[in-house]
Amino acid sequence: MPDLVKADLCVIGAGSGGLSVAAGASQMGASTVLIEKGKMGGDCLNYGCVPSKALLAAGHAAQAVRSSGRFGIDGGDPEIDAARVYEHVRGVIEAIAPMDSVERFEGLGVQVIQDAARFTGPAEVMAGGKRVAARRFVIATGSSPATPPIPGLDETPHFTNETIFDGGGALPEHLIIIGGGPIGIEMAQAHRHLGCAVTVLEMFAIMPKDDPELVAILRDHLKADGIDIREGIQIARVGNSDAGVRVHFGDSTHVDGSHLLVAAGRRANVDGLDLESAGIKYSPRGIDVDARLRTSNKRAFAIGDVTGGYQFTHMAGYHAGIVIRNALFRLPAKVNYDAVPWVTYTDPELAHVGLTEADARKRLNDGDLRILRHPFAENDRAQAEGRTDGLLKVIATRRGHILGASIVGPAAGEIIQTWVLAISRKLKVGAVAGMIAPYPTLSEVSKRAAGSFFTPSLFGERTKKLVRFLARFG
Repeated sequence: MPDLVKADLCVIGAGSGGLSVAAGASQMGASTVLIEKGKMGGDCLNYGCVPSKALLAAGHAAQAVRSSGRFGIDGGDPEIDAARVYEHVRGVIEAIAPMDSVERFEGLGVQVIQDAARFTGPAEVMAGGKRVAARRFVIATGSSPATPPIPGLDETPHFTNETIFDGGGALPEHLIIIGGGPIGIEMAQAHRHLGCAVTVLEMFAIMPKDDPELVAILRDHLKADGIDIREGIQIARVGNSDAGVRVHFGDSTHVDGSHLLVAAGRRANVDGLDLESAGIKYSPRGIDVDARLRTSNKRAFAIGDVTGGYQFTHMAGYHAGIVIRNALFRLPAKVNYDAVPWVTYTDPELAHVGLTEADARKRLNDGDLRILRHPFAENDRAQAEGRTDGLLKVIATRRGHILGASIVGPAAGEIIQTWVLAISRKLKVGAVAGMIAPYPTLSEVSKRAAGSFFTPSLFGERTKKLVRFLARFG
């Protein structure tokens, strides 16, 4: 008989969400088992956020050299050492890995089992030759790249986000990317800045979840970088060519490249868990959960990408906090998605929180909305740094309640946090307009945009009449 391990909490999946739950639970006194069949740190550390931002940083550095002439500093075209670029990416992963390691978590008192887990009943899983019986389970198995049903794709060598960072010592000569979402667009710019030719193929429009007005600014930058962006593309099939790979379109044309990256969506990792044995309902989209992140088996919770919702590392971390309150303290904590931010780390960055303008117009009458804008061209810090092409856009009600914000521009991912806090704490526009912003900072765009809400009334005829009236009294 397999060894029996009893625990208060069993976490399946050692990605960002699972690690947060395991670390928190163990340090709060719960006996905790953590099961992971792959690499500790999951997708984020090994194949996602960390390596992609490291590669982007290398690309941005190369582009900074190219564009230094605008400051009177002639750098010329940089020499790219691909081996050292990939060494930088690996170095960043290795620097962060100890925080996610087996050794660290065992030091926190977590029992780590490095094997695949499968449910054998509603209160038990098998992993590593052990039976784990727990009071509560947390499924945090994440997601994997989805393979679109394109004829010939299975027979054609291609990258996904799990392999694009391996780097065999050379960068692609011409990278074709299928998919114009955040992953595809980030990888397009990173490789283009590192000297690769890049073609992006998107069935609809790039960055479909973001505000089209701001996406248009990013699109212009990407095209100015030399990225070939083709939208509204119907891919007929893919195959090999003398150059490496060929993508055929529905209009009988094609494009040739040296390498292919497929970045066309994600799928929840539920295979092999035997969720049926635990009475856990799921669909191709992911595991079904309620507002408390409970599955149909009330002993089990699911968090992060595997739930089929927002697929961001920070959301998995947010879910972890909700689950700990429910599973350990029996508090009826529920998720709230009103202030979920996301950022695409291109140059310029594209960031968003809350409702877009289109979403808001579906919910409210036009007369109840106020759209506030402030261009980076009117920001002194942006002028000093020569990065003036950007826009902050705020969606508010006529009474000043903040519904959403979108930013395209330098440091958009940092600036958006003011609006995340404002929406999550239900602050009104006046709170942002009234804050003292240090000068000169890019973040002043938030104060200026918020201040524009009051411009019509503050500088209107009624105010002028009041000032003239009060002036009569000395």
